[in-house]
Amino acid sequence: MKWIWKPLQFLYCLYAFLFFVILTLIAFPLVMIALSFGKVKGGNIIYQICKYWAWIWYLFIGIRHQEIYESTHNTNQQYIFVGNHSSYIDIPPIVLLAHQPIRVLGKYEMVKIPIFGLIYKSAVILVDRSNSETRAKSVRALKAAIKNNISIFIFPEGTFNETGHPLKSFYDGAFRIAIETQTPIKPILLVDTLERLHFNSIFSLTPGKNRIVYLEEVSVSGLGISDIPYLRDQVYQIMDTGLRRYRSYTV
Repeated sequence: MKWIWKPLQFLYCLYAFLFFVILTLIAFPLVMIALSFGKVKGGNIIYQICKYWAWIWYLFIGIRHQEIYESTHNTNQQYIFVGNHSSYIDIPPIVLLAHQPIRVLGKYEMVKIPIFGLIYKSAVILVDRSNSETRAKSVRALKAAIKNNISIFIFPEGTFNETGHPLKSFYDGAFRIAIETQTPIKPILLVDTLERLHFNSIFSLTPGKNRIVYLEEVSVSGLGISDIPYLRDQVYQIMDTGLRRYRSYTV
């Protein structure tokens, strides 16, 4: 059956990517108009546009967004969301899970994609980890978002996890910002994105469920800079344990 499935999957991927391009072209002028409303209000509008974009794309390609709440999620609370990172399709669930104003820390390399890159640049806080100046600038932008009562989303692994373990090691950035701004951390699990689109090939896209799990928030009240390793390891353990509840790992 593999010889039948492979051509069908290839055609499905072409259809999905073509529809993605069409939605990008439709969203682009709306995003440009939203920019005229300013950095804060305009940014919030852009995320709403992206949310509808993701819902429509999912609907037409057969991906089902499902949210699982292991604890109560307060949409009026400001958080630093942290999630695991294993696929290019991690982006749509992020805008879908945002039920409050949010900004995502994203890789600078994505701005090179025609048209989509302009939308991406308008929506995310860019970081180039190879450049210390842009890293510092992105931290200032993240803190500015928090000051404007906007939550932020960071992948603490930095890049795709290709290890076979539930998680790669975490960078300190998200946890430093959490302590410095006294903003609680909300761990998020992206459970099925690796099955929907494997990092090895853009032609591995498949329809099906795409679960998002909200874990219990982690308070940073009273913690200081010296507690960064403790907080980082605590969140790592919570997310590692959570992923093992929903997925099978051999390591």
